Amino acid sequence: MNDMAVRLSGVTKSFGEHTAVSEFDLEIPRGTILGLLGPNGSGKTTTIRMIMAILLPDEGTVELLGGVPDMSRRSRVGYLPEERGVYPKMKVIEQLVFLGELRGLARADAKERAGQWLERLGLKDWAAKKVQDLSKGMQQKVQFIGTILHDPELLILDEPFSGLDPINQDVLESIVREESARGKTILFSTHLMEQAERLCERVCLISRARKVLDGDLKQLKRRERTGAVAVEFEGDAGWLDRAGVVEREPAGDAWHIPPGRIGHGELLSAALREGVNLRRFEVLEPRLHEIFVRHAGEEATEAPMSPKGGAR
Repeated sequence: MNDMAVRLSGVTKSFGEHTAVSEFDLEIPRGTILGLLGPNGSGKTTTIRMIMAILLPDEGTVELLGGVPDMSRRSRVGYLPEERGVYPKMKVIEQLVFLGELRGLARADAKERAGQWLERLGLKDWAAKKVQDLSKGMQQKVQFIGTILHDPELLILDEPFSGLDPINQDVLESIVREESARGKTILFSTHLMEQAERLCERVCLISRARKVLDGDLKQLKRRERTGAVAVEFEGDAGWLDRAGVVEREPAGDAWHIPPGRIGHGELLSAALREGVNLRRFEVLEPRLHEIFVRHAGEEATEAPMSPKGGAR
């Protein structure tokens, strides 16, 4: 079996004179959670649409679940698009059963699964209501259920948490973790770096239609360390002044010290010499936003939307 759930090689897509995705390579190993990260307008949605064969690349190749993204392979995917699409006049349970049947479930099986998911997401009492009677957040949860109802082996979620309150974000995040623990492959796009840090094993950072970098999240963070440290101790901070630590900033009970003229060994020696009781001395890993800015530049975090909407 091919060990990659998704493979893109040299993929380029343009809309008129606007290049939405340029010479893009991506591999998503089976059983991993990968975050496709970048600001609005960077090319995330266009990339996902090519994976799902909604758009065809101008150049390059796309492989989905070991081959071309044909109908049989796409049926093994649960795809939640950025643009929410529900049938407002249908009752919630009817819509979910309909979506389940479209994905190959027997009607009775689809109804049973839909009921279980509605209860899980706090929508059981809304099953017989028309979708148009639900709030936007509730409609989003209904669409999420429709995405996962047929137990797909690959989940592709495009900005799945936007518009949800923190409680419901936590609920969906827990479901994503559960599906990952069951061996599912999950690709989700987001412009929220802190969300990716909580969920992802791998990340791919994209800016202005091009990949900035990708890889295992823990390895990326280790590689991107600058030498900044967090120091927590008992007593006042006078010993830091005497050790020559001029730049520092408070961070809760600790002090964050950027890389400077004094090395880690010298700092520890100074603490020992001063008789300081250290509670914590930790080399800090950079946040994803910091890594992104370091490689793409601050201006890349505000990439413009394509006039035709093609670069999302």
